[in-house]
Order: sequence, then structure tokens, then C-alpha cells
Amino acid sequence: MSLYLLDTNVVIYIQRGVPNVLQKLVALGRQRVALPALVVAELAYGVEKSTHRIRNHERLEQLLLEMTVVPWTHAAMWHYARHYHALRQTGQLIGHMDLLIACQALAEDATLVTNNTREFERIEGLKLENWLA
Repeated sequence: MSLYLLDTNVVIYIQRGVPNVLQKLVALGRQRVALPALVVAELAYGVEKSTHRIRNHERLEQLLLEMTVVPWTHAAMWHYARHYHALRQTGQLIGHMDLLIACQALAEDATLVTNNTREFERIEGLKLENWLA
């Protein structure tokens, strides 16, 4: 049974109730879908900078009760080191948070679900899906 890790933009689509994304989430079942710890950090930052912090904090905490959060691991660290070096050598860098999230998916042998496939496609061996396509 394969694991699907959600990128930050996909979580936002879930919170907004985008039908395609919700249907895919239900079809897979929550036991096959998780949040990378770094995505949770990005979401928490979004809460802090929002104008509706209390409401958004509660929504994020509720989501965290419903979803599994996958911690950053030692294996992810080595994926990050290797891929950052490779992307830097080719001049194809992507954002650090995106790279960290992608490397966590690689370490977990998971599929990363994102609406930002253009950047993530640069990472060799990363399995990607776009539930909005």
C-alpha cells in the first residue's frame, strides 16, 4: 500500500473543499495520505500571518487531529544533501522548502501530491501526482 504525502497547496485545496481533491482523498482513504512535517510548518506560518489567526489556528489543529504527520528523518536528510548538490551543479535549483518536502517523500518512498509539478519534476526519482489536473 503506497503512501501519499500532500504538499501545502493541496492541503489548502482540501480546506477550501475543491471537489477533485476531496474525491481523491476519500477514494484513497486517510490511512494512505499524510502530511510531511515541513508542510505542517508552512501551514502554521500561514496561520500566523493570516488576518483570521484564531479561526485558522483551530482549523489547522482540527486537520492535524485527522491526518498523520510524517516526521523529518535521517534518511530524508541524505536525500536532501544529494539532490540539493545535484540541482545546484546543474543550475536547476528549486525552493528550499519544496526540496525538503520532496526529499521527505523520497525517503518515505511516497508519492508527493502537488499542484506545483513544474518545480518538483526536477528531482530525480520523485513520484508525483496532481489531483487538480
